Amino acid sequence: MRLLPWEYLFQPFNATAFPDLYLPLSVASLVALVATVIFYNVRTRQLHRHSVYLQMYEWLLWSAVIAFGLMLVYYVFQFDMFLVLGTLVAGLGTMLWIRFIRFPPYFRAYERQLAKQRYFSRQRFDRPEATIRSRSARRRRRR
Repeated sequence: MRLLPWEYLFQPFNATAFPDLYLPLSVASLVALVATVIFYNVRTRQLHRHSVYLQMYEWLLWSAVIAFGLMLVYYVFQFDMFLVLGTLVAGLGTMLWIRFIRFPPYFRAYERQLAKQRYFSRQRFDRPEATIRSRSARRRRRR
């Protein structure tokens, strides 16, 4: 270290100023971007009937695309390090906020809704006679 720690914040993000961070951080951003897109596609196909989960994964996808996409832009155009760190902190913080603060109340409400549906469905078919049509509901056969 030739400079004071806070002076590194205003150095351009390139291989000469940050040789140990430049390539690993850029490769990690690219891998995270690709993994997020793949994860989004897989999970949305699995949970296509549960809109609350689809909304959460869409929020996570777009926040990851923005954060990791900006990291790749910083790799190409060599912005200052404080922008790189700020984007990482804001992007990862947003993703954590989405997953652990924003959507858990919606998950709890959705679970209650599913529990009510299961209860009323079970109650409706609790008696065996409920599944049998009455005689008045049957159609008469024509001769």
